[in-house]
Amino acid sequence: MAEPLVLVPGLDGTGLLFYRQVPLLAGRYDVTTHRLRDSAVHLTELVEELHARVETAGGGRPVTLVGESFGGALSLSYALAHPDRVNRLVIVNSFPYFAPQARLRLGYHLLRATPWGVMRVVRQLTSWRMHSPHTGRDELRRFHQLMRATTREGYLSRLRMLREYDVRARLHEIAAPVLFVAADQDHLVPAVEQARLMASRVPDATMKVLAGHGHICLIAPDVDLGLLLDEWQRA
Repeated sequence: MAEPLVLVPGLDGTGLLFYRQVPLLAGRYDVTTHRLRDSAVHLTELVEELHARVETAGGGRPVTLVGESFGGALSLSYALAHPDRVNRLVIVNSFPYFAPQARLRLGYHLLRATPWGVMRVVRQLTSWRMHSPHTGRDELRRFHQLMRATTREGYLSRLRMLREYDVRARLHEIAAPVLFVAADQDHLVPAVEQARLMASRVPDATMKVLAGHGHICLIAPDVDLGLLLDEWQRA
């Protein structure tokens, strides 16, 4: 029986951006993609909704949990709340605390003030900062199409949650083995720095740097989570 694996999305909350990774993982794992509820108010709500997904996906077995960016924050919080349900953790371009908070608040207020229809243009203009440099045009086009499923409500909800999120003092409690994956050209999160910090505090941690990649790296042509997991397990 294939090992259950649950993919937890980033700030977009849709789970749609795992489209490249799902078929790469499917031969080895029983893959479930989670979607975040846009109307949630507190991170604890998302933790318990993820718990319901894990229970269904795992069928009573602990799962491998893969969280990207905000999804990494949620996955770390889940592992602290339900340690017995997590077999392994993979945390991609994430953080135990979002700093600086001033930047987070500015982003929140700018998003509130910006007409939602303009966000598509904003994403296109900032692609060079968010994506891996060698991500192809077809993948970028698909990214922009999939992002039409996002909502302002969801983004604002999750940005508010990050104001209160801080698990730095509890990282030593995480019992599951953790693979921290960090892109060295991440302009949104200092991913390598944050991965080093987390790996230094988690008892059973491994770190993998993705050279030449940006924050949205899982749609890049040369990133294969299945291979990264295989390499980690063999080490």
